Amino acid sequence: MPVGGPRVVSLVPSWTETLIEAGVAVVGRTRYCVHPRERVEAIPAVGGTKQVRWEAVAALDPDLVVMDEEENTAEMAAACPYPRVVTRVRSAADAAAACSALAQATGARPLAALAARWRRLAARPRRRRPAARLPGVVAWWRRPRREPAHIVYLVWRRPWMAAGGETFIADALRIAGLGDRLWPAAGRYPEIDLATLDPAATLLLAATEPYPFARRRAEMQALPFPCALVDGEAWCWYGVRALRFLEAATAA
Repeated sequence: MPVGGPRVVSLVPSWTETLIEAGVAVVGRTRYCVHPRERVEAIPAVGGTKQVRWEAVAALDPDLVVMDEEENTAEMAAACPYPRVVTRVRSAADAAAACSALAQATGARPLAALAARWRRLAARPRRRRPAARLPGVVAWWRRPRREPAHIVYLVWRRPWMAAGGETFIADALRIAGLGDRLWPAAGRYPEIDLATLDPAATLLLAATEPYPFARRRAEMQALPFPCALVDGEAWCWYGVRALRFLEAATAA
C-alpha cells in the first residue's frame, strides 16, 4: 500500500494502473480506469475522461491531478485548479518522458525504472514480422491468405476511423515489426473509406476498445477483408500494460 507521497487523482486509465502499481496514492479516478481491478473498486470515480466533476475531485483533497492531452480535453486542463501533469504520448520515447515526469512529480522511483525500460524498448532493433505472428490477437475472424501490403487499425465505426502514423498505436506496431505497413501512414485518427482499399492486400485490426468491436463479429466477418480482433488495452494503454506487452512481443 502507498505510504506518504502526494495524493493523486488520475484522469487517464493507463496512468491510473501504472501509478497504482508504482505505489502512488491514487485517491480518485475516472469510471474508465478499470485496472488493476482488485484495487480500483475502492477508489472513487470523479467522472469520465472527457468530463469531470471538480466538486468530487475537491472532496478528495488531491495534491496532483494527472491528465493526458489525448484522453482529456483542453478545457479540462484549463479548468483544473490543482497542480497537474499533462502527458503527451505518441511513441515509446514519449512514454519514457511521461514516466520520468510522473516520477519527478510523485517521487515514485518505480516510475523512473519504467521510463528506463521504455527507453530500452524504443532503442531495440525493429525486425519485420509476418502478419500471421501478430501479437495481441484475441481472435482471428478471417486470416489473410497472403502477406498484407496494408494494415488498418480500426478504432471506431460509423464513421470508420483508424489509427494513423502519428499515434502511440503506430509506434507500438513499428516496435512489434508491423508498423511499416500501417495505413494511413500519416495523421492521428482520420475517418477512412474501406471501399477505397483492396481486400486482397489489406488486413483489418479491430480493437476491443475504445469501440467495442468484440460485439460486432458478424458485421466484421461480412466485410471482404481478413480481420483480427486485437487487445486494444495492450496496444494503446501506454503505461505499464503496453510496456509489458511489447517487451514480451519483441522478446519472442
